[in-house]
Amino acid sequence: MKLVRYGPKGHEKPGLIDAGGTLRDLSAHVAGIGWDELSAAGQKRLRALNPAALPAVPGKPRYGVPFTGISKIVGIGLNYRAHALEAKMPIPTEPVMFMKATTCISGPNDPVVMPIGSTKLDWEVELGIVIGRETRHVAEAKALDHVAGYCVFHDVSERSFQLERGGQWDKGKGCDSFGPIGPWLVTKDEVADPQQLRLWLDVNGERMQDSSTADMIFSCAEIVSYVSRFMTLLPGDVICTGTPQGVGMGRGRFLKVGDRIRLGVEGLGEQKQTVVAAR
Repeated sequence: MKLVRYGPKGHEKPGLIDAGGTLRDLSAHVAGIGWDELSAAGQKRLRALNPAALPAVPGKPRYGVPFTGISKIVGIGLNYRAHALEAKMPIPTEPVMFMKATTCISGPNDPVVMPIGSTKLDWEVELGIVIGRETRHVAEAKALDHVAGYCVFHDVSERSFQLERGGQWDKGKGCDSFGPIGPWLVTKDEVADPQQLRLWLDVNGERMQDSSTADMIFSCAEIVSYVSRFMTLLPGDVICTGTPQGVGMGRGRFLKVGDRIRLGVEGLGEQKQTVVAAR
């Protein structure tokens, strides 16, 4: 299934995308796409519905974050070998972890806000893992059993905040609008192999990133297992799994107000954003 939330910010309704690409309204059956719907039992109930019998949603409404209940966003840094090399950082021997503030979350096509004082605003297309049930100390062989599905995640970053202001990476990762999610949550059963997905990103129509999750240093199963050793993962939590080469930091080029970004992950949809100044 491709689960969505659509409508004005703060007033989103639950929906799904049917096999023909039509947005269907789920609000007669569920109040939202939250913990219950992310669970195995909740997904089973939704699969029992006939999409053709659900009302089609007219027009082109805004897509919001496709699910609620996100208690934390865990980032994995330097998880593509070529990206670590372009960043001139050592290839990690264990996953590099950082946190993104939940206040950074935004819809997939909402504007990216350039923070006050920003000089090095950067792009990072990533595969997002969405947790479906409480997870702690899970073995790698069982880790993907705890996953509800996958999504496109844009790990927007401010490099001068992240790398030149002292302390940890978090200050360059958690600014408002730095976590666009969606457009859809694609349930795990529709993703045959999360390590065989193409991901790409364009800035103003120019291809900047084009790679595959096959190039990850640590697989999705390894990452879920590893993170669960250090913190309990709850339904709705998101792990963004790292970005491939081609980021602005490696190119010596950064985003500016008015730039247009388009990005996607194979089978998981696309995002489109415009950079705007902070008010």
